[in-house]
Amino acid sequence: TYNTILAARIFTGIFGGVISSVSFAIITDLFPMQVRGRVMGFVQMAFAVSQVMGLPIGLWLATTFDWHAPFLMIVGLCVPLGIIIALKMQPVNAHLTIQKEQDLHAFSHLGNTISKPAYLRAFAATVLMATGGFMLMPFGSDFTAHNIGIDIKHQPLIYMVTGLVSLVAGPYIGKLSDKFGKFQTFVAGSILALLMVLVYTNMGISPIWAVMLVNVVMMTGVSSRMISSSALMTAVPDAKDRGAFMAINSSIQQASGGIAAMVAGLIVIKQPSGHLDRFDVLGYVIAGSMIVMIPLMYVVHKYVQRKMGKTAGESKIMKKMKFHYK
Repeated sequence: TYNTILAARIFTGIFGGVISSVSFAIITDLFPMQVRGRVMGFVQMAFAVSQVMGLPIGLWLATTFDWHAPFLMIVGLCVPLGIIIALKMQPVNAHLTIQKEQDLHAFSHLGNTISKPAYLRAFAATVLMATGGFMLMPFGSDFTAHNIGIDIKHQPLIYMVTGLVSLVAGPYIGKLSDKFGKFQTFVAGSILALLMVLVYTNMGISPIWAVMLVNVVMMTGVSSRMISSSALMTAVPDAKDRGAFMAINSSIQQASGGIAAMVAGLIVIKQPSGHLDRFDVLGYVIAGSMIVMIPLMYVVHKYVQRKMGKTAGESKIMKKMKFHYK
């Protein structure tokens, strides 16, 4: 029933929602800022893999067996992976020493993290980051079928091609963000994604190759935004706040996505024929959110620059002190 599926989704979110924030915290602990872009590029490949494998395989399993089959497949993959992680992965717990020294309790730590102005600016950027994708994705299948004219049975091919390109492009985008700068890559990705969103949301009846091309270019822009902003966000919190910051950031992202999807539902009107009206208006709203996010991310970028410069300066002083002591 609707209620049991909703309850299961909430229960999954309580645990699954934590995984991404913990993963980003671990990445920050293990990898320096100079290579974090390419690391995020590989991590974001997971979304591409979900498109290449998840959607077509999930649809095939659901039609061949029943709708439970894709969920059972996820369980079948996660159980052995969970065991491997538990047995083989080394604990990442150096930050706990800092917390113990400061005697931070969970709720006071959470309150301290939320109250810091630099963190609040980063959270504001996350709110807008979630807006674009969550506004567009829920209507993708209906829009492609009823407005663009691509039957639903041919849509997995579009997802597969888009996913394959994203799979290859992810690591390269990450390397570019390390070479030319996270913020610069974010701006370039935002401009590309913005233009493609406007093209996509104004499309009429089109051949499948044109839809694939627009989706591929749009996804490249979106991936550039996600990879570069994720790498930049990891440098915002101090070591002692990293887990709390990432958890709050993940929660804000999910909540903002839900609100964005609801607002999108108020904008778009579905006709009895299935045709979606005012989808172009939705595109303009998404484009507007992307434009507003650039100055917000610039503020985050400048904060990270100052912080990294300060850290580098302190490291040089410490090295000089050690040299004189020796």
